[in-house]
Amino acid sequence: MERMSKAIAKHSKLILLLAIILVVPAAFGYFKTDVNYDILSYLPEETSTMQAEKILKDDFGCGSVAMLIVEDMPDKDVAKIKEKVAKLDGVKKALWVDDFIDLSVPKEILPKDMTDLLYNGDKSTMIIVMLKEGTATLTTQNTVQQIRNIVGKQGFLSGMSGIIKDTKDCADGEMPLYVIIAAVLTLIVLLLTMESTVVPFVFLLSIALAIIYNFGSNIILGEISYITKALVAVLQLGVTMDYSIFLLHRYDEELGRTPDKIEAMSNAIQNTFVSIIGSSTTTVAGFLALCAMDLTLGMDMGIVMAKGVIIGVLCTVTVLPSLILIFDGPIHKYKHRTILPAFEKTSKFVVKHYKKLAVLFIIIFIPAFIGNNKAEVYYNLDESLPDDFPSIIATNKMKDDYNMESTDFILISDKLDSNDVSSMIKELEKVDGVNSVIGLEKYIGPAISQDIIPDEILSELKAGGYEEMMLNSKYRAASDECNAQLTEIEHIVHKYDPNALVGGEAPLTKDLIRIADSDFKKVSAVSIIAIFVIITIVFKSVSLPVILVAAIECAIFANLGIPYYTGKVEPFIASIVLGTIQLGATVDYAILMTSRFKEELEYTDDKFEAMRLAIRHSAGSIMTSALSFFSATIGVGVISQLELIGSLCSLMSRGAIISMFMIIFILPGLLLVFEPVIRKTSKGFELDKKSKAATDAVN
Repeated sequence: MERMSKAIAKHSKLILLLAIILVVPAAFGYFKTDVNYDILSYLPEETSTMQAEKILKDDFGCGSVAMLIVEDMPDKDVAKIKEKVAKLDGVKKALWVDDFIDLSVPKEILPKDMTDLLYNGDKSTMIIVMLKEGTATLTTQNTVQQIRNIVGKQGFLSGMSGIIKDTKDCADGEMPLYVIIAAVLTLIVLLLTMESTVVPFVFLLSIALAIIYNFGSNIILGEISYITKALVAVLQLGVTMDYSIFLLHRYDEELGRTPDKIEAMSNAIQNTFVSIIGSSTTTVAGFLALCAMDLTLGMDMGIVMAKGVIIGVLCTVTVLPSLILIFDGPIHKYKHRTILPAFEKTSKFVVKHYKKLAVLFIIIFIPAFIGNNKAEVYYNLDESLPDDFPSIIATNKMKDDYNMESTDFILISDKLDSNDVSSMIKELEKVDGVNSVIGLEKYIGPAISQDIIPDEILSELKAGGYEEMMLNSKYRAASDECNAQLTEIEHIVHKYDPNALVGGEAPLTKDLIRIADSDFKKVSAVSIIAIFVIITIVFKSVSLPVILVAAIECAIFANLGIPYYTGKVEPFIASIVLGTIQLGATVDYAILMTSRFKEELEYTDDKFEAMRLAIRHSAGSIMTSALSFFSATIGVGVISQLELIGSLCSLMSRGAIISMFMIIFILPGLLLVFEPVIRKTSKGFELDKKSKAATDAVN
């Protein structure tokens, strides 16, 4: 490492030139990386609902379905609209009343179930649009826009494809704002908390390059989720800022020992690299814990975020030293006072009231734990979008005008007896909340042979050994009523065909709920165990991992428990990933405080004096880091129209502040209370007599 650090320090201009050149391939990788906006597509492929989706797409050529409501338009004009929609490249088929009966026939003599399904009196009518590809593909998204252009203000397209289209448009439009506002707010925090006026700009430039490299390297994954894309930049900015601060402080310290800037930077890189590796390991472990999720969205987020931390570390020991050396003059020339206090009063207060603060930990922990376990979450993606989005307006019209909230697809064996299929349809129609069931046997009856039906029509309903039916429900996906309804539907269907499959948004969401609950427990356990092991190795202690993890977990419980007491419902993904992110990103604060306490104990047997000094020397770095994390995320939480993104960022920003207070005020109390236990169960917490003698000699 010594040889490498000297080479980095000596060739700062060359390294900076290479860093700028690398932006070109990184930009290429960024634009070539696809973005997935469909969270349901991250469900495990082995689930029956995903198998149903695959069969519908591969064998029936139907990747998704949308409902097009047309208002205040004569039937003959609606028929023209339908024909235009049916001819679009992304549309497999558009179904309307004229597919079943001539328009010259008065609506009054049409079957009641048909008019109930396709008409809302004389106000509007509904066209069922079957799309060739999945909801999130580029073809489908273009088709959604084309359909909206065709129908204009009189048409409303409902379904996941429209929701994803609006999500994509909103996310793509807001993404640059996320980065800009995060950078501006972080810059303000750094200008207020750091002595140099130039350093904040240097830090942001270094981290910006790291973010660009991370985005560019995502090309190896093929695609990333829009959640990952929205969060990774602000997270990388907030989490890796510590490393830049560590390096600069060490460089200034080395300059006090030698006037040679190259030598000072070389020594700073060597000494900082070890501490940064130790600090970043817990963060990387926390992010990689997301890979334990069955919902593969976790692996997507975990890999990209962990990769971002690693790239951030590499840039901190290569690009940042080059920038600091090049701008060394202005950095040390333009200085000002900071808003950070000396923490003298804070350290005295904490040490004086350490027992009360330790008791406060318990007082906070109990309601925080209860709130965390009882906090409610939502799974419907449409709940995360503003009410004025076209897809949400259309979804509300489906509910209000057609009493229809979700559509399920049932795949049964095409060898099943027609009488059994007819009986099954009748049973399904009696299930609470079922509006209609559309199936071949319902309209031709079991008495009529299917041999007389033209092949082009029969192939639409039978393929790959399956027969397709469509069921419309008045219950909203993810609701308790809908999940209970699906359980009954599956029971009826499997009674006639044990191998039958049920697909669609509602069944997929039901699987999402089941898997998310399991993922939450799994990710929490993996992240805690991983970080527990790392802390054990770092401190060579049995007791410290328990104390440190408990302190951070208390902060996490408090953060996730607040919505329960305020009555706010958060998106389901927050409960899964927030704890891991907050644990991985802020456990460094606990490690820093504890390391300093351990260091001070080497010079004195007075644990209170050791803790007072530990707080004085580490609280400033903790506060700067926490405020940087807060500033990088709070702006996105405030401005984002996508509640899923906004809620996650708001939770992360609040979590950074809660963790900061927990580590500066509560953790010292716990360490002082359990200091006798820590000494007996940890290595290196005994007084170093030689160091004490040297210190006493100096004094």
